[in-house]
Amino acid sequence: MPAPGGPPGDEEDRGGLWAAFGGLTTRGRSFLAAGVAATACAYVLGQVDLLRVGLLLAVLPVVCVVVLHLTRHRVTGSRRLAPARVPASAEARVSLRVDNVSRLPTGLLMLQDRVPYVLGPRPRFVLDRMEPGGRREVSYRVRADLRGRYPLGPLQLRLTDPFGMCELTRGFSAYDTLTVVPRVDRLPPVRLGGEAAGHGDGRYRVLALAGEDDVIPRGYRHGDDLRRVHWRSTARYGELMVRREERPRRAHCTVLLDTRAVAYEGAGPGSPFEWAVSGAASVASHLMERGFTVRLLTDTGSALPGHDASSGGYASSSPDPSGAAGLMLDALAVIDHSEGSGLSPAHDALLGAGGEGLLVAFLGDLDEPQAALAARMRPRGGTAVAFVLSTATWSGAPEGDPAHREAEERLRVLRDAGWTALPVAPGTALPDLWRLAGAPGPAGGPYGVGAYDAPGGPYGVPGAALADGYGAGGYGTAAVPGAAADGTAAGPARAVAAGGGAAGDGATGGGAPGGGAGGRA
Repeated sequence: MPAPGGPPGDEEDRGGLWAAFGGLTTRGRSFLAAGVAATACAYVLGQVDLLRVGLLLAVLPVVCVVVLHLTRHRVTGSRRLAPARVPASAEARVSLRVDNVSRLPTGLLMLQDRVPYVLGPRPRFVLDRMEPGGRREVSYRVRADLRGRYPLGPLQLRLTDPFGMCELTRGFSAYDTLTVVPRVDRLPPVRLGGEAAGHGDGRYRVLALAGEDDVIPRGYRHGDDLRRVHWRSTARYGELMVRREERPRRAHCTVLLDTRAVAYEGAGPGSPFEWAVSGAASVASHLMERGFTVRLLTDTGSALPGHDASSGGYASSSPDPSGAAGLMLDALAVIDHSEGSGLSPAHDALLGAGGEGLLVAFLGDLDEPQAALAARMRPRGGTAVAFVLSTATWSGAPEGDPAHREAEERLRVLRDAGWTALPVAPGTALPDLWRLAGAPGPAGGPYGVGAYDAPGGPYGVPGAALADGYGAGGYGTAAVPGAAADGTAAGPARAVAAGGGAAGDGATGGGAPGGGAGGRA
C-alpha cells in the first residue's frame, strides 16, 4: 500500500520563514556576513559601487532561503512497501517517490528513510535537480532474520539551492510497518487423525439441525436457489420456504505452543524457541490448507488472534484460508516468552473445549510434573503429536549425561499416554519429523500414528498403532495384527474401535461390523 507523504510531520516545518534561516550553510553565512560588512564599509567610505556589491552578497542567501522555503512545501513524498508481510530471512522492496508540484525547479535533493537497525543501514539517496512537475523514484531492500513488526519512516527530504547557500529538511509524518512472520515450511500430506469421516479427503456432510431426518425449512432469503423451495411448507405457511442447506462438518485441530521462558535456552534465529514458533506456524498453515479448523493455543491458555469465537475458538478455513492464516502469522510474528512456569492453563483450556480432534504440541523442557500434566492433555479418541525441544538436546550435552536420560523419560511418559512424541534436535527439518509422525509402526512402536496409505481404507486412522499398544483398524481391512474388519479376534484385552465401528470385547469378538477394532498389545 502506498504511504503518501502528506503534510509535513517534523518540527522543522513549524517555525516558518525565520526558522528557515537556520538552514544557511557555511557558504550562505559567509556571503551574508560579507555583504553586511561591504555595505557598512560602503556607507562609511561613501563608495556606491561597494554598496552594490555588498547588497548583492547579502541579498543572494536571503533570496535562496525564501525560494527554498517555498519550494519545500511544494515537494511531496510517498513510500510503497511490497510485500508488507514477509517470512524471516526474506527480502521486501521499499519504493520511494518524490514529486515536485511547484512551478519552480529544485536544487540537489537528498532522500533519507528511517529504518530500524536490524533491517540494515539507513538508506540515503542523492537526487539531481527536479524540473517543475518532475518525479523521481528510487528503491531499496530490507531484510530481517528475526520475526517482528518493524516501522519504516518517517521519510526525510533535504533540499539544497543551486548555489549551496541553504539546506532545509522536509519531514513526512506517514510511515509503514513491515511484518516479519515466522518461516513456514511445506509439509508432506500425512494423516494424523482428527479428520471428519466421510467423502473425499476425510470430510463428511451433516444436515443443519436434526441429522438425517432434518427437513425443517426456513424462510426464503434473497439469493436462494428456487430449486430448494419446499412447496409443501410454502402452502402451509403461506410464504416461500426453502430446504435447509447441508453444511460440512470440518475437522478440528489445536496447535499448542509452549512459550514458557523457563522451557527454552538461547535466543536468535537458531534458538529452540524460534524453531517451535516456526513449527507452529507451519503446522497451522498446512492443516488449514487441508480443510481443518485450527485453534492456536499457548501455555497461558489463551488462543491467538485469528480464531472464530462462534466456532469454539477455532480459526475457520473457509471461505478464505489465507486470511485466517495471515492473522495467525501476524500474531506469531510478535509472540514472546511467557512468565508462567506450568502448562495448567493450557490443560484447562483444552478440557473446556471438549478435547476433540487432533492435537499438535510444540513443547520445551518438561520436568516430571509438567510431563505428567502434558500426558493428560491427549484428547479422548483423538490423536496427539508432540515435538519436544529439550535443553539437553540443544545444548550439546554428552550422550551419557543424566539430562539425556531425563529427556528420554519425559518422552516415555508422553508415549505411554498415547502421544506421538518426537525429540527435536538442532538442525532438524520439520517436514522430516512430520513425515516420521505419520509413518506406520507396529503395535507398541515408538510413534504409533497411521499413514495415509496404510491398509484399512480411506476412513478413520487406518494402520495406526499407538504407543500404549492399542491397535486401530480401518474400514474393510484389518490394520494391525489382532484387529479384524468385523471386530472379531481383537485380542485378549478390551477392543477400542477407531475405524468407525463400536468398541467390542476382544475375548468375545464383539464389535460393530464394518468398523475396525484394536486390541491391547
